[in-house]
Formats: sequence, structure tokens, C-alpha cells
Amino acid sequence: MTTQALNSLARASSSYLRSAMHQPIQWHEWGEEAFAIAKRENKPILLDIGAVWCHWCHVMDRESYDDADIAHIVNERFVAVKVDRDERPDIDSRYQIAVSAISGQGGWPLTAFLTPDGKPFYGGTYFPPQEHYGRPSFRRVLLSISDAYREKGEDVAEQARLVEAAIAKSDAPAGNETAVSSGVVDEIVQSAIKMFDSANGGFGSAPKFPHPSILDLLIDRFSRTKDGTIREIFTSTLQKMAYGGVYDQLAGGFHRYSVDERWIVPHFEKMSYDNSELLKNYVHAYQVTGLSFFAEVARDIIRWINVWLSDQEHGGFYASQDADYSMDDDGDYFTWTLDEANAVLSEHELAVAALHYDINEVGEMHHNPAKNVLYVRASKEEIAKRLKLSSGEVNRRLDSARKKMYAARLQRPTPYIDKTMYTGWNAMCVSAYLQAAAALQIDAARHFALRSLDRILSEAWNNQSGMQHVIEYSDPHSQKRSINGMLEDYAFTANACLDAYEATADITYYRFADRIAARMQDKFWDAQGGGFFDSERSIEQKLGVLGTPRKPFQDSPTPAGNPAAAILLLRLNAYDHNQEIHDRATRTLALLADKASQYGIFAGTYGIAVVMLQLPHSQVVILGEDETADQLYAAAAGSFRFGQTLLRLKKDQAVAQNLPPNLATTIPNLPGLLQKSVAVVCSGSSCQPPTSDPNHLAQLISSQPK
Repeated sequence: MTTQALNSLARASSSYLRSAMHQPIQWHEWGEEAFAIAKRENKPILLDIGAVWCHWCHVMDRESYDDADIAHIVNERFVAVKVDRDERPDIDSRYQIAVSAISGQGGWPLTAFLTPDGKPFYGGTYFPPQEHYGRPSFRRVLLSISDAYREKGEDVAEQARLVEAAIAKSDAPAGNETAVSSGVVDEIVQSAIKMFDSANGGFGSAPKFPHPSILDLLIDRFSRTKDGTIREIFTSTLQKMAYGGVYDQLAGGFHRYSVDERWIVPHFEKMSYDNSELLKNYVHAYQVTGLSFFAEVARDIIRWINVWLSDQEHGGFYASQDADYSMDDDGDYFTWTLDEANAVLSEHELAVAALHYDINEVGEMHHNPAKNVLYVRASKEEIAKRLKLSSGEVNRRLDSARKKMYAARLQRPTPYIDKTMYTGWNAMCVSAYLQAAAALQIDAARHFALRSLDRILSEAWNNQSGMQHVIEYSDPHSQKRSINGMLEDYAFTANACLDAYEATADITYYRFADRIAARMQDKFWDAQGGGFFDSERSIEQKLGVLGTPRKPFQDSPTPAGNPAAAILLLRLNAYDHNQEIHDRATRTLALLADKASQYGIFAGTYGIAVVMLQLPHSQVVILGEDETADQLYAAAAGSFRFGQTLLRLKKDQAVAQNLPPNLATTIPNLPGLLQKSVAVVCSGSSCQPPTSDPNHLAQLISSQPK
């Protein structure tokens, strides 16, 4: 019995790269060694960028990279490099732009062909092994590209120059700073209104992605204007997403996106960053509408993350859950045939569940028409009327059916959980948990978020070297790779530290935020042009097109780095009135002010940053530990808008040395501070008179400038 030789990816840390260690391709990780070989042998580079959660990446691995004949062509004619897009978003973002410029589309797997110095000249996404889906066979592509590189070198070089220019132009503001006005936010909001799908919720048509930042911007706008049109957009979208198959009706949590406009059939992978930002949406929607449905969904997202995507013992959030458990299925773990449901449910339970979740003999999955995606087709009220049952009986049967189906699903082979902990994504989850904990009074979520943040600060932050991109890799046997933190890692973590300060009044978290923000500015700030680069401008970052500067302003799946950094600086400025960081936030936002509306719904985070720049920051401070203080805190936690913070202090914490500079000059000097529990609403360097009346506090908060 022979043992198949392993390629060099056996030494990789990433789960995605290690999944290819048995392939006959002579893969290399991204690095100087691969580029040196390509230059020495004068071979083009085949760059594959994917992710462990990516269904079509696994399909292409199985169909093409596991094939001996294709492997022979690759090994003979190319230097093959494989990259994990989660591990190296700086590489992925640049080559995505390049391939989009070449082919008009991006995504994963990303298949790019590069000159030996890493300049892209051709590419696409998924290539089938044979002519299929209107795409050329991968074998023909490989041979054609190899021949073109050898025979048409000048044409290849010219194409590479054009593509590199497209990368430089695509995500770099023109450099002209324009005054930032609230009209920019109006334009972004109008873009969302125009794109709103009134029939199905969400924006645009299929495929449908959640856009949490634009939803949060709309929720904030409604909190200030009470505009009924805006309310309809975010409430309809959030309701229909939660009723759809894009939401896991049994376990909770959202899949990455829906392939149809009705939110029914998802791509089944689940990402931590989608669920953290959608958790914020549902919490904020609950705060501004009071609808308990949104609070229920928020709690359900937390339930799923707690069980599946977190290290409850040590703290920290895992990266993702795969869509599939094998190469041969497509969401089979999450979907149901009528026979499978019948096997685990009683007749009475099935009658209700089949109506509620639309379980029939013919389902929605094309690869297996008998498979049903669970989504809410009929309401409980409709079922009660149709089956002539009481609402209580429908609830009882449906609750029992859901528990039985979930228990039965747990017996199936489970899609892979990538337990890699990325710093920025963890910070996003920390912020979401802390916001949910305050609004919904979930102490366990608060404690877990703080434990997770402490782990980030302990394992990913170093006072000398700064932030690391990865806290922990999924495979405990792999060697931890040192990857410098990127702009988003710094911005998200420092914002999470401010959230933690506001949740605990522990000045240590504020100081961490201040320290991380200072390092972020040292590493990424462009003193000449303004704004922040996405990654460090060091020599080792110049391989391929990494030297091409990028200043991300456009939300991708995650909030864009530049507006996230601006939000951080504005939040810090509210605590210390540091004019320099306020000016840097303003300069950053000014870079895009004249064309932000062109980004439309992808400018949600930018719009939020502008709101925080334009409107005065307000702070609600609760002082006390008794029942009155609890009531005041609950009254304040029930409201939401950006630029408004809530801080609860014990009376012995209300001293200058335990407060940020701005509060240190106001809070300790309040009259009658130690006599009873009070709430104070401060804006700038002035505060309203203290109040002990929760209703009066709610009025003070609602009367803040809008």
C-alpha cells in the first residue's frame, strides 16, 4: 500500500490550504520562494484564491486540481500558488479587482494568471474540467495561457500593465478633498430607497446579499426622522430575511446569501462577520421599533453562535461553518425531504411543520428536487385557521417539531467548522454581543464578549509590534503563521474596546482603544494624501501587486476600513477632544465626499461615519447601583442612534483618574453626585442637569440634536 506524497501545503496553517495538501499539484504558499522559482524558470504563475467555506472552490479542487492530467500541465508549465482569502484579504482584494477588470466578474474560486513578478494578465473564477456552463475547459485555458505567455510576451506584458493600472484606480479616491455635508448621507439613503425590493425586501435582485451597514444607516435615519418609507425598508427586509431559507430555521444564524430574490435558497455557508453585523441590525431595529420579533431573532443568532461558532471555554469566535459535509452534496445537511421529516415527526407535528416550512415532495434544490429548504411559508395564524386549531396548539406542535428536526439533523454528518479566529471578525462579534447585551439585558453575552476581547488583547496585540491578523488557527497541529494586522483588524478591535469601556466603565479598555488607534495611524495613515491604506507599506508587502496602494471605502462583505477608522477617531474625539484625530477623520471622509453616492448601498459605513461627523456626540451617563439606576439604564438602553453612547458608573468610579479627559472635567463636578442615583446627558463639554426620572431621561435623549 502506497502513501500519497504531500505537497508543500502540508506545512500551511490555513484550513483551506491544508485541505489541498494531498493534491498532485506542486502548490506553493504565497511568498518570495514561489516568485523566485517563477522568475528563474520563466513560468507564469497560476494563482488560486479560495476559502474553506467555498462550495465551488471544493468543486474545482475535486474536478481539476485532483486530476492527474491537469496536474501534469500545471506542474510542467506554471508555478502554482494557493491563497486563503480569509487569511490574506490584502492579496484577495487586489486580484479580485484585477480579474473583474479582465473578465467582468469576481468571486471564489478566483483563478488568476500572473507574470513571474506577480502581475495579472488573465483570469476568471470557476473553470470546469470540460466545456460546460458556457465556460471553456480548464485544460484548454491552461494550454492557451501557457502558449500565449511563451509566444506573445509583449502582449501579455501590456495586458498586465493595464490591469495593474485598473487595480490602482479602482479603490483609490481621486485625492481631492471635498467638504463633507449631510447631503452625502441623503444621497446614499436615496440610493437604498431606489434599490429596495418592495415585494421581497432587500436591495436589487438575485442573488440577494444582506447589506448590514446600509440597514444600520437606515435604522439610524428612522430614529431621527420617523420616516415611514425608511421604516418599511428595514423592517420588511429584516422580517423577510428571517422568514427565508437564508436564515437557519432550526439552529439560528444566517447563511451567506440567497441565490434567489425571495431569500429562499441560500448558499449554505455561514460566516461570523455576516452574523455579527446582522445581529446589530436586529438589535437596533428592536430598539427603534419595539417589535419583539427583532429581539427574538437577535437572541436566536446568539444561540447559534454560542453553540457553533465560539470557544465558550476560552473566549473567541470561530470564522465560519462550511456549506457542505462532502464533495458530493450541496446543502444536504440543512435541507429536508418530505420522507425525512415524516421519519422524525408525528402525524400532527408534520401537518403543522409542512405548512409552516413548506415541506413537500418537490422542494427547491435543483441537484436533488426532493430536498426542501426550510422557510416560513405560512404563519402560525394561517395554520391555526386552516387546520382549525388553537394558536396555542399550533405553537406547541411547531415547537416540538422544530426540536425534533434539529435533534435529527445533529445526527447527520456536520459541515466543517473553521475554528480559525481572525482578529477583526472577532472584534466585530465582540461589539455585536456587547450591543445586544445592553439592549436585551443578556448578561451572559456581555461576559462572553469581554472574555473574547481580553483574548484578542492578550494573544493578538503586542505593544511593540502591534496587531496580528490571526489569533488562532483551526488545526491545532498547524504552526501559527505570523500575519501583520490590517487596517480593519485595528479599527474593529479599537472600536470593540470602546464598546467594552461603555459596557463596563473600565478605563483600561478606553486606554487600549487609544493605544491601538495611535498604532493604526502610525502604520496606515497617508500623511500626504489623507486616508488610510489597507495594509502596511513595508518591503515584504510588495510581492505581486501588493505594492499597489488601496484605501478601502466601499463595504464588501465587511464594513470598509477607512470609514471604520474614521468612526473610531470620531468616537475617541468625543472622549478627549483631540483636534488632530478629528481632523484626520474629517480628511478621510473628505476624500470620498464628491462621489460617495456612486457607491450606493455599498457606502453604508461611510454614511454612518458622516452622520457621526456631522452631528454632536452625546453621552448618557448613569451613576449609581440601586434599582433607580437600573431603571435609568433600561430607559437609555432602549434608544438607538449613532453618536450616542451609554455609560454606567459606580459612584466610586466617577473620579477624574478613572474617566477619559472629556468626562473627567464634567462628571466629578456634578452637584449632589453622591446623594442619589442619577442620569446625566452630556454633549460636547456641557451636561444637562441630572435626573432620576426614567421618563424624563427618555425625553432628554429624544430631544438631542437630530
